[in-house]
Amino acid sequence: MADLEFFDEGALVSVLTTEPLGKTLDYRAPEGGCFLGAFVEVPLGPRRVLGVVWGKGEGGYDLAKVRPVTRVLDAAPMGEAMRSFLIRAADYTLTPMPAMLRLATRAPGLADPPGPRRVYRKGWSEPERMTEARGRVLDVLDEYGGAAFTLGELAGLAGVSSSVVKGLVKQGAVAEEEAPRDLPYPALDPDLPGKALAEDQADAAARLCAGIAAGRYGTTLLKGVTGSGKTEVYLEAVAECLRAGRQALVLLPEIALTAEFLTRVEARFGAMPGEWHSGVTQTERRRLWRMAGEGGVGLVVGARSALFLPFRDLGLIVVDEEHDTSYKQEDGALYNARDMAVLRASLCDAQVVLASATPCLESWANAEAGKYSRIDLTSRFGLAEMPDLSAIDMRAELLEPSRWIGPTLAGAVKARIEQGEQALLFLNRRGYAPVTICRACGHQIGCEHCDARMVEHRFLKRLVCHQCGETKPMPTACPSCKAEDRLAPVGPGVERLAEEVAARFPAARVAVLSSDLFGSARALKEKIAEIAGGGADIIIGTQLVAKGHNFPLLTLVGVIDADLGLQGSDLRAAERTFQLMRQVSGRAGRGERPGEAMLQTYQPEHAVIRAILSGDEEAFWKAEAAEREAAGMPPYGRLAGIVLSSPDVQAVFDFGAELARRDAPLRRIGAQVFGPAPAPVARVRGRHRVRLLVKAAKGVALQPALAEWVGQLRVPNNLRLSIDIDPQSFY
Repeated sequence: MADLEFFDEGALVSVLTTEPLGKTLDYRAPEGGCFLGAFVEVPLGPRRVLGVVWGKGEGGYDLAKVRPVTRVLDAAPMGEAMRSFLIRAADYTLTPMPAMLRLATRAPGLADPPGPRRVYRKGWSEPERMTEARGRVLDVLDEYGGAAFTLGELAGLAGVSSSVVKGLVKQGAVAEEEAPRDLPYPALDPDLPGKALAEDQADAAARLCAGIAAGRYGTTLLKGVTGSGKTEVYLEAVAECLRAGRQALVLLPEIALTAEFLTRVEARFGAMPGEWHSGVTQTERRRLWRMAGEGGVGLVVGARSALFLPFRDLGLIVVDEEHDTSYKQEDGALYNARDMAVLRASLCDAQVVLASATPCLESWANAEAGKYSRIDLTSRFGLAEMPDLSAIDMRAELLEPSRWIGPTLAGAVKARIEQGEQALLFLNRRGYAPVTICRACGHQIGCEHCDARMVEHRFLKRLVCHQCGETKPMPTACPSCKAEDRLAPVGPGVERLAEEVAARFPAARVAVLSSDLFGSARALKEKIAEIAGGGADIIIGTQLVAKGHNFPLLTLVGVIDADLGLQGSDLRAAERTFQLMRQVSGRAGRGERPGEAMLQTYQPEHAVIRAILSGDEEAFWKAEAAEREAAGMPPYGRLAGIVLSSPDVQAVFDFGAELARRDAPLRRIGAQVFGPAPAPVARVRGRHRVRLLVKAAKGVALQPALAEWVGQLRVPNNLRLSIDIDPQSFY
């Protein structure tokens, strides 16, 4: 802590709190003083709140009235690089600093004192008498494996009283033990042998390791075909980072990917890394947060929010599947973890590896412009070969009514499962049917709180709104005309596809992979492991299956509707369809047997479909880049989305119109304002939504102009305004 400024007892310090105040507050340093960046507890009215010492106090008022800091927490102070990161991220995303600090302190019990605590784990016996409440406790313990819980946490997750847990302790079904609080993680051994790498993989690993050894900032796009060994390559960079005594962070887009990845990490380094995602217990989150700050964890594997952990010395950030849209936070603080990873690394002299088979156009363009280094892996790891790709022209297929698998694809599936191989049928649509219509009056069942159709989920026997999560039982009569038994599903979802598969292939073992069909991340991981072990003949899945899973027996991928993502006016529709089709096709043939991917399409002549089949990815990116550049759209121009919402439709339109009229700050930088216009989903959770879009040239100072623009008007209490810099979706 020699580089941190120290404030003597009684000195005036400025404290940033997590409360939505919009500014820092002055306090007196406590007994014993405190360091700059110290995590502290301070009085705010009658409450005590969490804060960070942000600098010297401003003064200029009666110092006798300044209250002292209540206490300094037993946690490593926030370093200068982390404070700069939060400031720069707040400025870029136009997010208030207290909200940024909340992202950086998302761990429970930070104010708890050190020392042992009582924890609860799975016991050694079964309870004498099983009840529903006891079953829920044991289910939670099974779901989280060998994790430890506090009494309140275990009872809360199971939805029972603490006495139920205590009763299970008496019977030995739950173990109660004293455990030290927040132990360091086991050290990873970077010198254990990794997998033997081919020549191009070894060269790629050497280049990444050289960047780590240099100790300077740099970003590398690691582009490799699916199954090319990108993971093994960047794990060598992790090893080099650990040898240098620095910390590494690997971001994954999907929690379901962690189980297989953690197994690979353990095999490479001899111990498990720290985990940070929604499936980790609160007790473990606190431990990891503290160990990141103290240097007691070498490698963290996590979701996008792991980027805000207080690492003591971060030397490497890997963003795996960097093109994935789940890296964009779509509520609260609106940030893109890929871009924030680059920002954070630049402030702490770390390396960034952006790994993908199908990088986003922004990363591709940065590599083309020389801002990022680029490494290409063009062949698959080991003996595996890339799958053969072909299109099935559905205009020439004789498709029966209410069927979606054409004869050509059905024949290919039959042939594969007869050979003891697996087939994957891909449809990026959850549920049974996207629309339920009354054949008597034409009414389509919609959500009462949103302008969206409710999706039938037959496995759950319910209708679900995919906007707000509202559910209701599937009715037998039309809500509009009351006609009985006239409701009919329109279009397919994965559940309806499963129904067709069961009828066509009655002897086949079928597994459906969709995020809404699994109650927990652990259940999903177990299902994926079962499939990988040969526990299914036909897999039916949404985009969940496109994300990095390795099914050795999978040799055929059939895309039911390759045209689905090409509909609409989304700026990134072509790019995302290309990425998704290439990713899901890459699931085939990752083992020793050759693979094949077949795309059912009514538009085989479409430029995107042709690009997917040709395999000429560079030609696709160049054509897409030329179109965007000609239109001045990202990454060759800048966009900001403004979303207004209110229960009062007139108020939200009036406010939007007045905001659009006062566009002088934007016109000064040459920016254009489009709107206000109803959002594509114009009502969510009872709130009417209006959008404005700001378009500007690439090099302009957009954020200050936006702040001045929206600062001209006071936002009414019942109206919400959010600014999305670099929007990824426009719903």
